[in-house]
Amino acid sequence: MTSPKSKNIEVTPIITGKTPVPEALSNHLMYSQFKTAVVATPRDWYSSSAYVVRDHVIERWIKTVEAYLENDPKRVYYLSLEFLIGRMLSNAALNLGMKDELSEGLNTLGLELEKVVEMEPDAALGNGGLGRLAACFLDSMATMDIPGTGYGIRYEYGMFKQSIINGQQIENPDNWLRYGNIWEFQRPETTYTVNFFGKVVEYETENGIRSRWVDMENVVAMAYDVPIPGYGTATVNNLRLWSAKATKEFDLRHFNDGNYERAVEDRHGSETISKVLYPNDSSASGRELRLKQQYFFVSASIQDILHRFTFKHSDWNLLPEKIAIQLNDTHPAIAVAEMMYQLVDVRCLKWDHAWSLVTKIFAYTNHTLMPEALETWSVDLFSQLLPRHLGIIYKINHEFLHMVNHHFPGDTDLLSRVSIIDETHGRRVRMAHLAIVGSHTVNGVAELHSQLLKDTLFYDFNRIYPGKFINVTNGITPRRWLNQCNPELTKLIATVVGEGFQKDLTLIKNIEPLASDAEFRKTFRAIKRGNKVRLANKIELLTGIKLNPDSLFDVQIKRIHEYKRQLLNVLHVITLYNRIRSGKAADVTPRVVIFGGKAAPGYWMAKQIIRLINDVAAIVNEDPAVGDKLKLVYYPNYEVSAAEFLFPGSDLSEQISTAGTEASGTGNMKMALNGALTIGTLDGANVEIKEEVGDDNIFIFGLTTPEVAETKANGYNPWDYYHDNAELKQVLDMIASGFFSVEEPDRYQAIFDNLLHKGDHYLLLADYASYIATQDAVGELYKDQEEWSRRAILNVARMSKFSSDRTIGEYAKNIWNADPVNRK
Repeated sequence: MTSPKSKNIEVTPIITGKTPVPEALSNHLMYSQFKTAVVATPRDWYSSSAYVVRDHVIERWIKTVEAYLENDPKRVYYLSLEFLIGRMLSNAALNLGMKDELSEGLNTLGLELEKVVEMEPDAALGNGGLGRLAACFLDSMATMDIPGTGYGIRYEYGMFKQSIINGQQIENPDNWLRYGNIWEFQRPETTYTVNFFGKVVEYETENGIRSRWVDMENVVAMAYDVPIPGYGTATVNNLRLWSAKATKEFDLRHFNDGNYERAVEDRHGSETISKVLYPNDSSASGRELRLKQQYFFVSASIQDILHRFTFKHSDWNLLPEKIAIQLNDTHPAIAVAEMMYQLVDVRCLKWDHAWSLVTKIFAYTNHTLMPEALETWSVDLFSQLLPRHLGIIYKINHEFLHMVNHHFPGDTDLLSRVSIIDETHGRRVRMAHLAIVGSHTVNGVAELHSQLLKDTLFYDFNRIYPGKFINVTNGITPRRWLNQCNPELTKLIATVVGEGFQKDLTLIKNIEPLASDAEFRKTFRAIKRGNKVRLANKIELLTGIKLNPDSLFDVQIKRIHEYKRQLLNVLHVITLYNRIRSGKAADVTPRVVIFGGKAAPGYWMAKQIIRLINDVAAIVNEDPAVGDKLKLVYYPNYEVSAAEFLFPGSDLSEQISTAGTEASGTGNMKMALNGALTIGTLDGANVEIKEEVGDDNIFIFGLTTPEVAETKANGYNPWDYYHDNAELKQVLDMIASGFFSVEEPDRYQAIFDNLLHKGDHYLLLADYASYIATQDAVGELYKDQEEWSRRAILNVARMSKFSSDRTIGEYAKNIWNADPVNRK
């Protein structure tokens, strides 16, 4: 499938004919930082560098806005609760074509770009793959000249900053805005009122009975804009983030009475909405705050979208021709009801007219196959917090069920299954159902995932709406995930295919014949080893663990969750440890196993897995009988900037989720693009990666999705595997007996019980033998560095399908019907 084409834009050199970089840096140091070189700190030089690059971003940004106003194109609005954009300085300099000039300019002042970049904190606007995907999409939309805007929340604090103390995850505030954010622009003139609570009253009009939401409490949403520059283009798109502000600073009466806390109570309560990413929802107040967050950013975004539309247009029938809104997961699904509220209650359109427009505007991306992960909210909470929107949802549901009953008469069970209101679990609003009913297209994010959506999770909806469900396989931006994080490999590829592959990743296939070239393989290996040395140095700095870069670097970095099966990886580590201690693995391939990722604060079992990893590491790493044959590392506070070290430094990519549970994954794509071989199940995008790289260049193990279902249907008994496999039994007994937790022998009894007494829901024991055998094959192949390098090069060469440019091209053509804007 081809991407929409836009005319290539000639990008003139940024600095030529303007202030040279060293002079620009000194100017900003003085006039923006009020510092001289004598007293400047590394952070001052970072700020000056950011201002220099930002100046050129702004110039293009303004021209982009002007071009959009002049051309009045259809605009894409991407609503997401997360945007993991990472550090901006190096990425912006790269995309604008001035990274080398910036580096040289800093060198003339005795500074290094890499150290300057380290001063920038990661923007704490997301947690995992959902936010990283959104960031890649923004990059691709800008690079492909598609008029796109991201909408989200300007979190004052991230989810948390992770440290590992005594083997346990410790959550600290992630105060990423402590030194301000040079890359954001506050827009105090762009504010919208967002309402909560209150009640609904009905009143007569000449057009019938209407509803009015009254007596609400409100908060102000203020816009902050972050520029998103495209690569090799003059386009700079916008990420608009909302910050919650109180409608009044404080109550002067309470202040004058000396009750200072009461005076600012309302302000603090209002601004809590944008305070922290994903507040813990284990309490009623936490759940209320999460729903507030979702509605807050959605309402402000919809109001802003309609404001932009009405600035140019008065005919509401043009709305679907000028607006495409993509819902990234269910977090922004309330947008369907909010758009109806804005059109019907605020703009006074008739219900049927408004609904016909809404269902042509929205599209929904699903990111999960697990029913328990689909977001729902209690009707009681909804009726209290958003009473008008609950009424709108009831009406949408009533008309939807009427339509379903007309086409499937008498099937009451079907009506119950597809209803937006779940009556079987304490009356809850099913946000995925609202998103499906209110959208013209629903997409999965990998071929397997999309098919399973139609066959299982949303089987009924696929019958009701044939053709509504499609696939758009995820992708990653090669700018950050190759060009920026692996510059030496980028240079090597460029010597073969030229520089254009950063915008057209299909060109990378031209390195494939060189996989058979011994000299090319040698250079490729040297680059990989250099990346591993860089990663090893970083790990030693963070953890004190010294690594041998000639070992196999076996890496699993992702959110900690039982279905992602970090625990299966740990079972393999312990198995290797036992073999080494028993003398059965004299010729074992030296291996470094690296974990990274955060566990949600309220997810106890995930935190136990983190603790087990670190307890095992404490034993393995200090055992003199093991030495460098096996090392285990937990990389703390995994984030985008850490990933830029980890992906290039990986030899083996662990993608080992239970088949049928992972929607797609994007870490699998980033590692393969950086020359790692994948060990994985046939799950998510692993299926398509296997199709692209070839069966011989990936390590597949374990049950397939149908086999998982069959195994469970036949009465899966984990005890059978425990008794039949001596190595597995030994490993589990060590965990249960306290071998890795002598001071607290029953610390991991719950893990043992989950696997054996509670049914091993994610089938770790069923896949254990296959996983171990496949890992043995990995170790054997790694001994043959020539063959390993050949297969790794083929992985890199065959990854063009997984560019987010291809992904965005499919969205633009098949869902948004949006065209690039050619710049003169």
